[in-house]
Amino acid sequence: MNLKEAKKITGGLSSPSKMPGYAYNLPAWECVTGVKLQAVEGSVCSGCYAMKGRYRFKNVKDALNRRLNSLTHPQWVEAMTVLVTHYSLKVPFFRWHDSGDLQGAQHLKNIFEVCNATKQVQHWMPTREAKLLTYLQPEVVPKNLIIRVSSHMIDQRPVKFWPHTSTVVRAGKTCPAQEQGNECGSCRQCWNKEVNNVAYPLH
Repeated sequence: MNLKEAKKITGGLSSPSKMPGYAYNLPAWECVTGVKLQAVEGSVCSGCYAMKGRYRFKNVKDALNRRLNSLTHPQWVEAMTVLVTHYSLKVPFFRWHDSGDLQGAQHLKNIFEVCNATKQVQHWMPTREAKLLTYLQPEVVPKNLIIRVSSHMIDQRPVKFWPHTSTVVRAGKTCPAQEQGNECGSCRQCWNKEVNNVAYPLH
């Protein structure tokens, strides 16, 4: 499969300016858990960045919906493997869902397959879909993928059932992006399995 075919099947990758490499995003308005939290005052999702700004442009919405609709394509895993392999040659770090989240167990299984097929790349995936992980042993997660379970509420403590987490806090942040032009820069905490929790500042 060539690059053009892979882009057509998957809808292509995203390139967040903050990230060191490429990513894959889905529409935030289709998040299974997040869309419910958007109506909850004090939740991290109540001020979701992926529901405003450029995400409201028609061309961006169309691209996000194309990616969502591509998830059931029989060649999605193969196509994503082609894209991740190609775009991670220079920067071998990849983020799943800079907007959006897991759509179900099959979606997670397919991501595992992509990660196993791209062992040269470090993958990071934040998620609020904790139910999908409740009966999953961390040992079955590909070694080059770190899944961080995100706490739902601002200043809520990290969940205890999963080894890697993320939180949003008013004070005590560990993410340095605010001090370096809102970019990751040389920081790779999110991809580092030795870092149990990453605390992002409320903004």
